[in-house]
Amino acid sequence: MSIDFDKVKAGIESMRTALDLERFVMKAYDSSDIYYGHGSPDPLGEAELTVSHVMGIQLPDLGHFAGALSTPEERDEIAALVRRRIEERIPLAYLTNTGWFCGFPFYVDERVIVPRSPIGELIQNGFEGILPHDPESVLDLCTGSGCIAIATALRYGQQVNVDASDISAEALEVCGTNIERFGCEESVFPVLSDLYENIDPSARYDLIVSNPPYVDAEDLSDMPKEYSYEPKIALGSGDDGLDITRRIIRGAPEHLSDDGILLIEVGNSVYNLMDQYDWDFHLAELKNGGCGVFYMTRDEAEEFAGRFLA
Repeated sequence: MSIDFDKVKAGIESMRTALDLERFVMKAYDSSDIYYGHGSPDPLGEAELTVSHVMGIQLPDLGHFAGALSTPEERDEIAALVRRRIEERIPLAYLTNTGWFCGFPFYVDERVIVPRSPIGELIQNGFEGILPHDPESVLDLCTGSGCIAIATALRYGQQVNVDASDISAEALEVCGTNIERFGCEESVFPVLSDLYENIDPSARYDLIVSNPPYVDAEDLSDMPKEYSYEPKIALGSGDDGLDITRRIIRGAPEHLSDDGILLIEVGNSVYNLMDQYDWDFHLAELKNGGCGVFYMTRDEAEEFAGRFLA
């Protein structure tokens, strides 16, 4: 779809308030071919992220500042962001270096995927109906930006220690930035590890949580351009999208406490999971969108691994 960016820029320059800019940017995004799924579900959400970032307004507070007047410099910056978002199809989170998760603004760049896991909803409700008690020890596998690990630590406070593991040293640099941003140096600890490889073998966790790579080969070959900016190592996981998930399940019993829980997001690959294995999977109830988050007790993970993954 062809867009006249001179007209878009002129239109943005003619706006004054945050609300006016939000409305105009929303229309520009809506007339484009961009894909929504990296932090916002629709043109309105994308416009809110754009305007709030440039005008220095915290996203939750944007409604209170609808009448705030923009400067010419801010309007120029918004126009430039909109053009790059539409022309280059770069996820907005990379353009702004901000990905919102559990109500917190995490630093992100192209070393990590953009935070968007529905596990955030489960963190916010305290894993209600899933965990038998508040966790004291958590292992976040494939942590990326550290958003799940840090949001969990912020949810439970000083009572919890979270090991944030990733195979990518570059991803852990981003995770470290976010640990410092949120003051979690005493509760979240980055670990360079291929899943359990460098995890303390004596450690036992009340919760092992993971948003691992889970895109199957068919979906990977047909993803919108926005996904091409994300690290490939963080997306694909074999023909059925479950190669890494099987490894996580297989190793979990050795690292879970007796009443510990393993919780994994596999997205659309959950259908491959249920088709392949004759097992009664516990699927987390997600009220805010998303799919494919399942969980197992330690004993269930041990039985599943023994039956299907030996």
